[in-house]
Amino acid sequence: MEPTEIQEFSEKMKEAGEASLKRVSLIISVLAVLVAMVTVLSHREHTEAVLSQARASDRWAEYQGRRVRQAELALATDMLSLQPGIDPAALQSKLNDYQVRQQRAQEQLTEDTTEARKLENEVGIAEQRAARFDLGEALLQIAVVLASITLLTRRQLYVVFALTLGLIGVLAAASASLVR
Repeated sequence: MEPTEIQEFSEKMKEAGEASLKRVSLIISVLAVLVAMVTVLSHREHTEAVLSQARASDRWAEYQGRRVRQAELALATDMLSLQPGIDPAALQSKLNDYQVRQQRAQEQLTEDTTEARKLENEVGIAEQRAARFDLGEALLQIAVVLASITLLTRRQLYVVFALTLGLIGVLAAASASLVR
């Protein structure tokens, strides 16, 4: 080989290396954007789980309050039925009123239980989705690091592995939409 050919070959190799590094840098940038997106989705899903848990706790608190009131109403009904009254018609009217209240209270308790269990189910779903987003986020972050190693070592194997992990991370995050 002549000296000019060697110099041309050297320049071509340098340009090819720079183009390769530009490609790796672009891949790192895309992976970083994906990490940011999945992180936001993960945080939102964790927040949704916390809010659903708070709503479920509130609903159970309402249930407990109604249950206490129902027990007090039952006690008042028992006390009135044992009490000799001056006006039996008024006493019977009051007992009938209490029975209607107890029936409504029982319906509300059933509604509270159903709603609280529904909210608890939503918590479980949100936590499962968040776990998938977290897995996707972790895999994408590892992919960014591996792609960055390519810049240091100039070995393309790292970027191929990074792209593979990045794809798995995106699929893990996307699978969160399948959780029902």
